[in-house]
Amino acid sequence: MQQQLKLFFLALMDIFIVSLTPYLSLYIRLEGTMNNPFFDQIFYILPMIVVIRIVTFYWFGLYKRLWRYASINEVLVIVSAVTVSSILIAGYIHVVGAFLPKSIYFLDWFCNILFIGASRFCVRLVHYWRKHKNKNICVNVLIVGAGDAGAMIAREIQQRYYTSKKLIGFVDDDQYKKRQRLFGVKVLGECKDIENIVAEYQVNEIIIAMPSVEGRVLRQIINDCKATQCSVKTLPGMYELIDGKVSVQQLRNIDLEDLLRRDPVTLDVEEIASYLSGKRVLVTGAGGSIGSELCRQIARMSPKMIILVGKGENSIYEIDRELQEKYPDLAIEAAIADVRDEKRIHAIFKQCEPQVVFHAAAHKHVPLMEAQPTEAVRNNIFGTKAVAEAADRSGAEIFVMISTDKAVNPTSVMGATKRMAELIVQNLSKSSNTKFVAVRFGNVLGSRGSVIPLFKKQIAQGGPITITHPEMKRYFMTIPEASQLVLQAGALAKGGEVFVLDMGEPVKIVDMASDLIQLSGLVPNKDIKIQFSGLRPGEKLFEELLTAEEGTTSTKHQKIFVANLKKVDEQKLYHGLTMLKNETRAEQVITILMNLIPTYKSARLQYCSTTEKKEVEIERNYNGSGDQWHQSAVNEGH
Repeated sequence: MQQQLKLFFLALMDIFIVSLTPYLSLYIRLEGTMNNPFFDQIFYILPMIVVIRIVTFYWFGLYKRLWRYASINEVLVIVSAVTVSSILIAGYIHVVGAFLPKSIYFLDWFCNILFIGASRFCVRLVHYWRKHKNKNICVNVLIVGAGDAGAMIAREIQQRYYTSKKLIGFVDDDQYKKRQRLFGVKVLGECKDIENIVAEYQVNEIIIAMPSVEGRVLRQIINDCKATQCSVKTLPGMYELIDGKVSVQQLRNIDLEDLLRRDPVTLDVEEIASYLSGKRVLVTGAGGSIGSELCRQIARMSPKMIILVGKGENSIYEIDRELQEKYPDLAIEAAIADVRDEKRIHAIFKQCEPQVVFHAAAHKHVPLMEAQPTEAVRNNIFGTKAVAEAADRSGAEIFVMISTDKAVNPTSVMGATKRMAELIVQNLSKSSNTKFVAVRFGNVLGSRGSVIPLFKKQIAQGGPITITHPEMKRYFMTIPEASQLVLQAGALAKGGEVFVLDMGEPVKIVDMASDLIQLSGLVPNKDIKIQFSGLRPGEKLFEELLTAEEGTTSTKHQKIFVANLKKVDEQKLYHGLTMLKNETRAEQVITILMNLIPTYKSARLQYCSTTEKKEVEIERNYNGSGDQWHQSAVNEGH
């Protein structure tokens, strides 16, 4: 009822304006002369003028808009409505044979735009005044970055959040923008001036609106902002802003991912869509960190169907519900299955006939797998084998396996089993119509079981943060970035490649821990202690993405390379797989892996007893297999 009253009042105001403007226009044209027959002509045609104006305004939607949020779009609508109605009125006047000075039409057109526009502005002004008259608390906001993202945030603050936030201004290092105005507020200076600007204008909150800036620059800006004691918010990086749209609702506190931000990933969306759009896509490990993000990215490419495969009931349920809510028209099949169960996997492939497969299911925790090598072998090696063979039999077009930097010169069971999985995929590619490829990358920030959630938990508990070694370094990548590059690698697949992603520069774990403590508002080694516990079995100080012998070949994507690997010795591979399948003793499993992968140096064996070492050495040189192992290693060129 209240809304109808508002519309009635708005229409009444328009009737008054469109009735007044013809007389006003004629008065201006005649320079104040009132006694003129033209006024009588207007009186007779005025009812029709009002009808034409109001009907046209209604047709253009002038009574279906929230004028409290009026912008340039609404001005254009007013101009269009007045122009069309003026043309119709001119036609009507000509038909009825009335005569008016030609200049009246222009004056009337101009006055209508002026007064109708002013009336709408008054509506917005009244609403603004009503909202502000009782306002007690207002946060003064400074935006870092006067680009597109900053402009979107500023606009939203002024239109939707003006009751709680007051935009003070911008800072930007672009000299052209200095002292310029954006949405009525100035660019007050450069990033180096933040502390002085905050003090001068009593800023309470700083918003960093630079989603594409690299981590090095962002780190300096954050340090400058933190020195002011203001609340600091930022936008997600471009990895997360897939559609490029920015909103105040996306603002969040500074996180570690922001400090490590690198150059944005440039995707060839058309190339990715060409092999995913309209296709049935299956993802194993779909409930995991990488698997679930792959599903989100794939869903944007309009596939015909997504098949979610995983053994964790809750995680599959969560990603299934999320996708159904966001993409109600997308066909989604959720399958609870263990990749080690060959019959179940083959049944799923036979039923769904996927055309593209992403294999993300794996055991990835190094210490856990070091203690249980047989489980690592069953899941990472034979699970991959089962899924890959099912893809081959069902005639899938592309198979992409997620690998790891730990597969290079492995010192852990996890790394060795992932290298074996790569060998299986490479070997199948030689005889299959399916394009089999693997993609290697390092650690993923925020993934389940990764170091960041552990550090956050330790900080929440008051410390200490435990790190194995002060010199330990790792490559890191965000979950969206890794997933996007995996999709891009799939588009580059020809068959048999092991793709290597550009991971940037490795980061010291101790530096990450210090940054995370500071982001929590605490002081490293004062509020939260950092303790070193020593390397665990299977861990390296520094991970590699390639061996020295391998090298890489560039692709047309600047962040994706192809590892130059030796050809797989099929006889050696399948002989080793047969031995692994029948072996249940942990040390013998490791021995077989060491023979299959000569670069694998097991840290676990360092903890064996002298007797066990002798048994391992005897097993390794056992006649009938030892010579064959040695010859195969030579053939592979390791």
